[in-house]
Amino acid sequence: MKKEQIEILHLLEGAQKAQGLCVVIDVFRAFSLECWAYAAGVKQIIPAGTVEDAFALRDAHPEWLIAGERNGIKIEGFDFGNAPSEFENIDLTGRTLIHTTSAGVQGLTAIPKGQEILTGSLNNAKAIASYIEKKNPEHVSLVAMGWNAKKQTEEDELCAQYIRSLLIHEPLADIEQQASDLRFSEGKKFFDPAQNHIFPRRDFDLCTMIDRFDFVIQVTENNGQLSAVRINSEDF
Repeated sequence: MKKEQIEILHLLEGAQKAQGLCVVIDVFRAFSLECWAYAAGVKQIIPAGTVEDAFALRDAHPEWLIAGERNGIKIEGFDFGNAPSEFENIDLTGRTLIHTTSAGVQGLTAIPKGQEILTGSLNNAKAIASYIEKKNPEHVSLVAMGWNAKKQTEEDELCAQYIRSLLIHEPLADIEQQASDLRFSEGKKFFDPAQNHIFPRRDFDLCTMIDRFDFVIQVTENNGQLSAVRINSEDF
């Protein structure tokens, strides 16, 4: 893919401008969590833009689970927070998960109508690049959502650069080291004992596992409701 076909955008404003095949990136932690939730057997994920929408969906479907955060903190009344480590060793086969977050999910809701959307994380970056290459779109928007969709963060920028490097066939040689080094920047909160009740240490490891999963998560809309669905590599 040609470099000029790939655009890296930032934060909520970037999501609102995105065109073509759009990858909304949230490494710490929304779209890493969704990878681990699918690995735990979840059948589908329903992104919800607001906490009120999330509760309304659960009221309508009491059997659905609900996960998410605001300012990183688990929302009272939810089954899960936004920690991938909560999904590492459980069996959620066949379950539906409602998911609302301060950055990643806000990006999904901000993408202009009619664009194809994937979620983005380091966990499945290579699968995302493979999917894009097979689709061969005219334009790709890589949207790094940052903290609360308002402040750029190193992990989302790194993920965008990594996906871009794969698409132009100049892969980052030091991606593993750069991911590990995130512990000294935005990832340092996972190593702060005072914050471990919000940002578990294990989450850092799970979020920085490069290319751990060979599937993408595609987001579609039906009658105003978003759905984030796993697509395995053999199906694209």
